[in-house]
Amino acid sequence: MARRQTVWIEGGTFLMGSDEFYPEERPAHRVAVDGFWMDAHPVTAAEFRRFVEATGWTTVAERRPEPADYPDADPSLLVPGSLVFRKPTHRVAPRDPRQWWAYVPGACWRSPEGAGSTLDGRDDHPVTHIAWEDAEAYARWAGAGLPTEAEWEFAARGGLGGARFTWGDEFAPGGRLMANTWQGEFPWQNLAADGFEGTSPVGAFPPNGYGLYDMAGNVWEWTADYFTPHQAADHARGKPCCVPRNPRAAAPAPAAIPSRVLKGGSHLCAPNYCLRYRPAARSAQAVDSAACHIGFRCVVRPDGTAAAGT
Repeated sequence: MARRQTVWIEGGTFLMGSDEFYPEERPAHRVAVDGFWMDAHPVTAAEFRRFVEATGWTTVAERRPEPADYPDADPSLLVPGSLVFRKPTHRVAPRDPRQWWAYVPGACWRSPEGAGSTLDGRDDHPVTHIAWEDAEAYARWAGAGLPTEAEWEFAARGGLGGARFTWGDEFAPGGRLMANTWQGEFPWQNLAADGFEGTSPVGAFPPNGYGLYDMAGNVWEWTADYFTPHQAADHARGKPCCVPRNPRAAAPAPAAIPSRVLKGGSHLCAPNYCLRYRPAARSAQAVDSAACHIGFRCVVRPDGTAAAGT
């Protein structure tokens, strides 16, 4: 079992989502969550290594895909690997992700850039190339669970209800960059004004009001929830007195590959393409997909339960 630094998050009611930015965040609606402990930072490569050494776990990226699961795939790509960001050498319009994403054989948590690469001093960076199954397996081994989307967002806000960012409404207060995000024109120009072109060590930027690090930028983080559109606001349903407590998205109709919710944005998020390093931001990710900007953190609830639906 892992020993982790956790922070107690006192439960409460908050305004989840946003009407200001992307459609999938709407409508903003009130939600209540019970208290829980949350990892102070994303799971690091060193912490994930201890899990692998203790259990022998093989991540999804390290397994050969089953051809029957991907009947339309190029057979040459049905090898162990993961998605790696490759910065274009010249200006390109941010419309076709194939211009900067590549499925790289051998890319996995221990070889982030592909076969032959190493973590090379990044033990204290968030572990990456993690599919949902990998995150859930680690959480189970650690005696924990993955946070629900509501828990994650409540914690990320750090007591600043309605603020754009985890630290307030100003992106760089006093000129100080508060998270590892993309500066410059995505995807070809990374100015690295925050000191990092890729991931950064956990805790390299200030914590939020609850003492949680990297709740914005660095890596996207898995949650327990299936991705669905937000529920309609309670008053719109004619129930102004009732606030959902610990809401969960129901499992979707049977599909080949369901999606779960990612939260937090990453070092690849930029204002001109993906302004999602905000608490309300959310993204759908197929559960079988790993990438160089996806990690996770865990929660522990007082009743000892993992989130339903896992």
